[in-house]
Amino acid sequence: MPVSPSRRQVLQGAASAALSTSVMGSFSTPAQAAENTFDVIVIGSGAAGMTAALSAAKRGLRVVVIEKADKFGGSTARSGAGIWIRNNEVLQKAGVLDTPEQAATYLDAVVGPIVPAERKAAYLQQGPAMISFILRNTPLRFRWMEGYSDYYPELPGGKPNGASIEPDQFDGHLLGRELANLNPPYLATPPGVVIFGGEYKWLNLAAVSAKGALVAANAVARYVEAMLKGQIPLTMGQALAAGLRAGLLQANVPVWLNTPLIDLQFDHSGRVNGALVSKDGTPTLIQATRGVVMAAGGFEHNLKMRLDYQQHPITTDWTVGTKTNTGDGILAGQRAGGALDLMDDAWWGPVIPLPEGPYFVLAERTLPGSIMVNSQGQRFVNEAAPYTDFVHTTYKQALVSQDITAWMVVDQRFRNRYLFKETLPFLPLPQRWYDAGVVVKDLTLEGLAAKMGVPPAALRNTVQRFNGFADAGKDLDFQRGDSAYDHYYTDPAVRPSSSLAALRYAPFYAFKIKPGDLGTKGGLRTDARARVLRDDGSVIEGLYAAGNNSASVMGHSYAGAGSTIGPAMTFGYIAGNDLADSSASV
Repeated sequence: MPVSPSRRQVLQGAASAALSTSVMGSFSTPAQAAENTFDVIVIGSGAAGMTAALSAAKRGLRVVVIEKADKFGGSTARSGAGIWIRNNEVLQKAGVLDTPEQAATYLDAVVGPIVPAERKAAYLQQGPAMISFILRNTPLRFRWMEGYSDYYPELPGGKPNGASIEPDQFDGHLLGRELANLNPPYLATPPGVVIFGGEYKWLNLAAVSAKGALVAANAVARYVEAMLKGQIPLTMGQALAAGLRAGLLQANVPVWLNTPLIDLQFDHSGRVNGALVSKDGTPTLIQATRGVVMAAGGFEHNLKMRLDYQQHPITTDWTVGTKTNTGDGILAGQRAGGALDLMDDAWWGPVIPLPEGPYFVLAERTLPGSIMVNSQGQRFVNEAAPYTDFVHTTYKQALVSQDITAWMVVDQRFRNRYLFKETLPFLPLPQRWYDAGVVVKDLTLEGLAAKMGVPPAALRNTVQRFNGFADAGKDLDFQRGDSAYDHYYTDPAVRPSSSLAALRYAPFYAFKIKPGDLGTKGGLRTDARARVLRDDGSVIEGLYAAGNNSASVMGHSYAGAGSTIGPAMTFGYIAGNDLADSSASV
């Protein structure tokens, strides 16, 4: 049964109609007005937005993508581009044994009842179809991230050997001049190599592992081969964003850069039928005969929203999400009457607040010979736990310690064995890190504690207790190393547990840790068809949302590598198809 529009929706529709008359009246000819009429408007050019645009376009709809930034790709282009989609054809060809029932059991165990069963089912059912669609409609190819464990592999249906895929090597030449508009990566690939996300763990071990050395050699060989062929080799987020954009080029879908959203437009019934944007600095009304897909990312760089919705202390300084993610799509959807969910949460992870920007700590906190301590000099977490859990625990313990800062403590043996960001083993860390106070160093643990501002005796006792666990190969306090996931970023040469090594060799180092994130995960409430819902459960006709513009299907958890991009692409795909199936128009 259709839902009657609210008084606010009617007023918004009337205001939009007046605005439409004013803006559209500025066009000199009907032909110019027609140039700004599409079947579907997609707001945002990350993986969610481009997948939505491609699925709608391939169903015969005329689509435009609106991008606020001067580059396309959003946070997707900056990411490692893992994609968690169980039972897809890439995994099946790789011989990964799985069933839809196993996937559903696992996702239910990870997410729990906070997310409606219909949304979880839609994700699991449509995800494999989305991957097949992308393979057939873009130049993208994918590879299994073998060994990259699900984040909770011991739960029923979990995969200790992993169920994530990532883009294969992509030639940037396929984008032509559009390659110059690709958003740069969060961390540039080391020069002279072509490396995949599933191989980064081995680069950290290249100095101490035969397999690490082999992976590094293969990465160099790939680079040389690509250069000899005259290619521009792209991997990870760069490959995914570029490949999706190439698909849009083939489908004749325009992407308007430097075009921020101002607000949505509504018809007299409250249906979303367009968007007011700023095109080349001029307010421009774009009509949408089918609807609008919100895929403009999260609100990680909107300080007011973070302070309003999230646990304190919080800032925009610790996120690695793209700078233009300021919640524009979420706010516009909220003004349209959309309900919000999960606004207190994010795709959390520990970061070191380096002078050049926050560094998301993946491998270093898991490698043997490192521990995390709080402001009391005590361990408080399994350092190798999934990064979202790590920050949830950080905030929880901060309620007791009244201090959100943590420290990662390592010894010289750790520094001699492992890559740290771009600093090779044995080489000194940048002096600017010390000058900024984010790294301290001392010949004794007591001296290190004084520089950290933690009780010296507590730090000494913590290290001694941990060293005993490391020697025995069993962490009795936080069970680090018990899960298969704990061993992904570890050193197989270390025994008896590849996740645990004692800290005994001076000098000692401590790195300041803050609760960072890859982006926020709360946003507009949607149904299994990616349609935006009001608080009463009714649908806002013509309005869809996907990616970090919508509340995550993962709830407060994280199933495996690619639990951000996998759902983003899937619900973008669902939205595009639903719009194509719709017969409504303005």
